[in-house]
Amino acid sequence: MSGLSERDRRLVRLFAAIVLGRWDEVERLRRAAPPGEPDRAWRETVLQVHVFAGFPRAVEAYAVLAAAGGLGKLDDDEVRNEPDKAERGLALFERIYEPHADAVRRILRNGHPDFESWILGHAYGRLLSRPGLSPDRRELLAVAALTVLGQERQLASHARGSLRCGATRKELLGVLEAIEDLAEPKHLDHARAIIG
Repeated sequence: MSGLSERDRRLVRLFAAIVLGRWDEVERLRRAAPPGEPDRAWRETVLQVHVFAGFPRAVEAYAVLAAAGGLGKLDDDEVRNEPDKAERGLALFERIYEPHADAVRRILRNGHPDFESWILGHAYGRLLSRPGLSPDRRELLAVAALTVLGQERQLASHARGSLRCGATRKELLGVLEAIEDLAEPKHLDHARAIIG
């Protein structure tokens, strides 16, 4: 049995399907959503897509989901329109990457100094630390995306980060189980080896 709740399993599959551009699966998941879903967790899941798969995938996901019934009514406090929050982002980044946070920041900075500030301010400070989906659930989504994309180094970092944020090894294995039919077998094998 999966280490994930059925709701988390749906979110993981939704995220992986969008990242891969599996619009048939995105539509199927939306049409099969149980009463009470889509909810804020669905909307937060889709907002997170652009960090892992780019804006084109996110735009297409919104179109497919709208045609299949939409993402439900926004909560009153859901639209934040706040600036990037570098301090908040740095705290979450350090929690996820510790004890390697400084080394990862150096890699980002060496690529381009603006890239480091975008990652800390926007990806971590503005998006990944938003309310509506806890850090451990967001990290499980990252594990799903990085598995299907075959990004092993980042997968290892986010698998460890998910544990640091409160997810369990059983939940990590549940992510792999949930996306087994979406991921390439070699990517699943590598993810299993990384998770242990």
